[in-house]
Amino acid sequence: MTLEEIKNIDIDIEKEVFIHGALCVSYSGNCLMSAMLGSRSGNRGECVGNCRLKYKLLKNSKVVRNSQYLLSTKDLNTSSKILELLATNIDSFKIEGRMKSPQYVGFITKFYRKLIDQEPFSMEEELDKLKRLFHREFTTGHLFSDTNLMNSLSSNHIGIPIGKVTNVQKDKITIQLFRKLNQEDGIRFLESKKGMIVNYLYDSKNRLISSTNSVAVIDNKINLTNKDHVYKTIDRELLDELSKYPLKKIKIKFFFEAKLGKQMSLIITDYKNSYQIQGDIVEKAKTSIMTKQNIEKQLTKLGDTPFICENIDFDIDNDIFIPVSKLNELRRQATEKLMQLRVQNKCLFLENQVTFPKLETKSKTGYSATIYNEEQLKTCLELGFNYIYVNDLDLYHKYQSKEEVYYKAERNIFLFEETLQSKNLVNQNIMCLPKKLIHGDYFLNITNIYTAYYLLKDGYVSLIPSVELKEIEIANLFKNFKDKFNTTLPLEVLVYGRVCNMMIKKNFLFLDENSTYYLEDEKNKKFPIFYKNGNTYILNYIPNYQRYSFSFPYIKRFDFYDETKEDIINIVNELK
Repeated sequence: MTLEEIKNIDIDIEKEVFIHGALCVSYSGNCLMSAMLGSRSGNRGECVGNCRLKYKLLKNSKVVRNSQYLLSTKDLNTSSKILELLATNIDSFKIEGRMKSPQYVGFITKFYRKLIDQEPFSMEEELDKLKRLFHREFTTGHLFSDTNLMNSLSSNHIGIPIGKVTNVQKDKITIQLFRKLNQEDGIRFLESKKGMIVNYLYDSKNRLISSTNSVAVIDNKINLTNKDHVYKTIDRELLDELSKYPLKKIKIKFFFEAKLGKQMSLIITDYKNSYQIQGDIVEKAKTSIMTKQNIEKQLTKLGDTPFICENIDFDIDNDIFIPVSKLNELRRQATEKLMQLRVQNKCLFLENQVTFPKLETKSKTGYSATIYNEEQLKTCLELGFNYIYVNDLDLYHKYQSKEEVYYKAERNIFLFEETLQSKNLVNQNIMCLPKKLIHGDYFLNITNIYTAYYLLKDGYVSLIPSVELKEIEIANLFKNFKDKFNTTLPLEVLVYGRVCNMMIKKNFLFLDENSTYYLEDEKNKKFPIFYKNGNTYILNYIPNYQRYSFSFPYIKRFDFYDETKEDIINIVNELK
């Protein structure tokens, strides 16, 4: 979304906006690439990052772009736009730190904290540090309508340039530097795409050194042969510097009471949470008196806890005796309890008992299909398909009088009233409009009975579960729905078709609509790719082909792409 679109969200909800880090090239929640290729769901936080791999672009079977990182985005960096972001009604900024080092997470959080608080500092120096920590080039993203989103040359951290190889031998590499190189730094040879840690660093006379700004000689342990440009990807000095950040401590306060003949008492508070604990009976001192100074010394020994004592209030008698071990135990129990209080769930339950009004649903059987052309539509009509979903509006209007023909609405739409027709298949959660027939497609990501219940309650006629679900999970979805709500779940289940792996905003590869394109990966898998109505779509390299043994009634769903009439007849006959 753009910042203007986010500003125009006018419902009463907190808005959190992503401002820095790795971008998904696909629409969020609309990427099935990882799940289809490796059975690891990007929607469930297990993405393997297929967008960071190399692909060729084929046009009409000819290679028009050689193996490059065609789906790999630059990282989002909105530091130059911070004042514009602060001027909006955004409640929270999100920074991505997945699979990053603690030093990176600490640095980037502190960096934006300084920007938000408008502290004086050198932006040039801070950006230089950022590039040394992680850098695959930067963009301000769709948030600020930046059209320069992709980095097709590298999908990994490229660091910063520091020099060029001037001599390569079998055992040694000589580098002419224009920036400092240290022992234990990580470097990358750009053209050869090889990297290494500088375990040993030599000067031009082959003497061991710890750092240099001029000529560096290193061991050729990666079999480099080219005179590459050299980039620094790990800066040991910077990592050491960032590791010395003082740990943030939470300020607490104690109130200690010790009266002769009564239990001693300790109250601990972080000014939001408080806890009181009582100890042993306080005795009169015979020889060794426990003073305020001694008590304070023991209570402030907070060690590895996240706390620092700001103040202690006392109410104690004179001449008291308290064993140091008992005082330490009291402090330990109090701090442990305060930590527990701080991490307790602080959710406000608006409704403790959820009621589910009865649903009236009907089971459905038969066949449904999505089609791309008129021949496919006619073939499905001849074969008696119950539902035929057409994603071409003109073609839909031509056949809309047919009861079986539905319009497959564009995905990620804003203006429902202008887009939806009288009969629709939709891929996003919308409140059904009056007199509209709505079927739900698999990008609703239905994986549990409650999502299904509320969609049906809102007026959806049928649903298709997430294509990430296994057969047993779909069977359990149907069974659990019936057990919980005492009614059947009207399901379509995909038995054949190329799943849409990605939907990407805009025509970022500059495809024309009259040619046939494929992305080919390094394992020679070819993924159909096309541009339509403002978005680029990538289909799976092969159709899913499933024979299910469900005992419950359901509609068999077919997704056709480039299949001929003969293909469709053969496929349907096989999966009857």
